[in-house]
Amino acid sequence: MAMRRSIGTQVFQRWSSGLGAQRSMCSWFQGIEAAPKDPILGVTEAFLADESPHKVNVGVGAYRDDNGKPVVLECVREAERRIAGNLNMEYLPMGGSIDMIGESLKLAFGENSDYIKDKKIAAVQALSGTGACRLFADFQKRFLPDSQIYIPVPTWANHHNIWRDARVPQRTYHYYHPETKGLDFASLMDDIKVKGHFPFFDMAYQGFASGDPERDAKAIRIFLEDGHLIGCAQSYAKNMGLYGQRVGCLSVLCEDDKQASAVKSQLQQLARPMYSNPPVHGALVVSIILKDSNLKSLWLKEVKGMADRIIGMRTALRENLENLGSPLSWEHITNQYGRRDNA
Repeated sequence: MAMRRSIGTQVFQRWSSGLGAQRSMCSWFQGIEAAPKDPILGVTEAFLADESPHKVNVGVGAYRDDNGKPVVLECVREAERRIAGNLNMEYLPMGGSIDMIGESLKLAFGENSDYIKDKKIAAVQALSGTGACRLFADFQKRFLPDSQIYIPVPTWANHHNIWRDARVPQRTYHYYHPETKGLDFASLMDDIKVKGHFPFFDMAYQGFASGDPERDAKAIRIFLEDGHLIGCAQSYAKNMGLYGQRVGCLSVLCEDDKQASAVKSQLQQLARPMYSNPPVHGALVVSIILKDSNLKSLWLKEVKGMADRIIGMRTALRENLENLGSPLSWEHITNQYGRRDNA
């Protein structure tokens, strides 16, 4: 490792010294302009800079208690206690934690899914939902070079960034109806009426919508029942409060086990030059919680508690807006569950 890095440094030094007579070292980055602020993270920056004591951050979708403080779940604390002192610092395989991946597939595809039993799913640990999306986007560009990505309007802004940087052509389809503040199903169907699409789910909030992870996976199960092959990005940032651990899973349902093995090997090869191996701590927390029946029951209880509180806050917000005499309809606040941020 030391040899590789020292050689890399020497090459750059020779290159820079060779150009030294023609250009000043301070000119290397003069043409770089500041990047535009992220529309979501920029709200957080403004929130932190505001000195008002009566402020509320409505940008990043991170769960907070009644005092606006971050929450660490009891099941997570217990999993960390079990890990403490018993963890070596070895690399995980390129594909990540086998236990975490296995439990993630059960959450997405079903506890007794035949697809899991028949080994038809190519799956790897990913750097939360964002990393899973990016890994799939790079896979799409390399192995499906003539394909394009259809992204709904509106969507999480980073979806555009992810597939743009992977150099996958983008198209959009209608999703939101501004008058009803709901789904514009007719326009959606008009936009995607050409058959042969491959559905890809970015499932960042499983359990947070209804309080039941199984119920929140219903959309995936419907597509499976209809006979689709699918891809899925999962994140444990929200439903386990593991925001900073960056733990997630990318899964791709294939036609058979041989195809799944090939796809998984290529996903691992794509991960190799990106980050080589995924982090171990968050993956251990997830696998310990989901594999232990008592901890999993506690997690399900805590997820429902968070979801119920969010639903209650939505109800209170709608009632207060209506009580203030607003002439607008606020039914969408309680009729919908939509959330998306910087997973």
